[in-house]
Amino acid sequence: MANATEIYSTVFKNGSATMLARVVGADAQAIVRADIASAAYSVFLLDGDDPDGRTAVTGQADVSLTVADVIFDTLQTDDLWTVDDTGYNFRHVLDVSAAEAFAVAGRAYLVEYRLTPAAGQVIVVRFRVNVI
Repeated sequence: MANATEIYSTVFKNGSATMLARVVGADAQAIVRADIASAAYSVFLLDGDDPDGRTAVTGQADVSLTVADVIFDTLQTDDLWTVDDTGYNFRHVLDVSAAEAFAVAGRAYLVEYRLTPAAGQVIVVRFRVNVI
């Protein structure tokens, strides 16, 4: 079974963010586009006093994504985005043109992706974002 870890990052207030991850399936192999039937994300403002408290950000909740736009069939190791030698197979640039995602500086947000495979359990990819 693959390790489940949240990915931490920092973004500017009212800014966008590019989310990168290496996502593996139950077989511990990197997923490919054909593995995933649908994808969606939500952004939540976290409650600093309640570890279970989160509020969906208006306009950024349960947003559908085109699988081919966010999943790659091979691990990517381009010069612009790569953070390690292995690479990533998931990349999403959060669209904030119609709805802000990170409107409150000094707070933490959670960006949660739900990748629904053609067969098997939903894959959840989570980014914990601190806003400055």
